[in-house]
Amino acid sequence: MSGSDLAPEIRVGPEPIDVAAETAPLTHGRTDIGAVVTFTGLCRDEAGRLAALELEHYPGMAEDEIGRIAEEAVSRWPLLGLKVVHRSGKILPGETIVLVAAASAHRAAAFEAASFLMDFLKTQAPFWKKEHPRDGAEGGWVAAKVEDDAATERWER
Repeated sequence: MSGSDLAPEIRVGPEPIDVAAETAPLTHGRTDIGAVVTFTGLCRDEAGRLAALELEHYPGMAEDEIGRIAEEAVSRWPLLGLKVVHRSGKILPGETIVLVAAASAHRAAAFEAASFLMDFLKTQAPFWKKEHPRDGAEGGWVAAKVEDDAATERWER
């Protein structure tokens, strides 16, 4: 399976992400894969200030948009496997928020596809993030960042 016949695996939910367990099926029994690049995004404690980060999404809409982004990656690079797992709900500092795993015969395609996916997930995937401060104060919604938009612009055709 490669290129346009590849069906990326997309999952969004509150369950913790086991990176090793999620990545292993991409290569099990495969001898055509020469590279698997993974990106694991973790919840930071923001210098001890953050107790939790809460991610909200519209079920179905988030998966569809991530799927659209993943299909774009599949059309750009010769991938042999692609998986995106994204958490929702309350996430504690140190816990995994997102996993992107891209498999290809060669490392360049896997690296570029993973980077592309993360840049677009940060700006296009419909998630809303609310911070819950450690001091118990009312948290606020996290605003979009200009640097994330700039990173996405580099992929424009």
